[in-house]
Amino acid sequence: MASHRFQNPSTMPPTRGYTHVVETRSPSRTIYIAGQLGMTADGKFAGPDFTAQVVQCFENLKLALAAAGASFEHVVKVTAFFIDIANIHAYLDVRNRYVNTKAPPASTAIQISKLAHDGALFEIEAIAVVPEKN
Repeated sequence: MASHRFQNPSTMPPTRGYTHVVETRSPSRTIYIAGQLGMTADGKFAGPDFTAQVVQCFENLKLALAAAGASFEHVVKVTAFFIDIANIHAYLDVRNRYVNTKAPPASTAIQISKLAHDGALFEIEAIAVVPEKN
């Protein structure tokens, strides 16, 4: 059975809603999910506003995790890409509906000038570790 240990060592700076160190022990499978935009299955953006796109990104992550037999409880790392980092609080409001806020994944937030699709305001990728079934 895989186990995850979430640590925020007292020797490191305090965090704001993420975990500094996530250690996994297993036999397990590691799942890498490509960057997800706020697009629906028909290839259209869920909305022109940031929050609608973030919700769709997380719904897309949920679908990708399910396809691999996983869920958000297995996510150990996320990387979030923002066109405007000022939206980080709106992102965290959405993210906290999906992840365990008592043991959130290790996280990186990056502001960039442009994403791969015009109109994209946000993108997120994830790594999950799923225990192997005996």
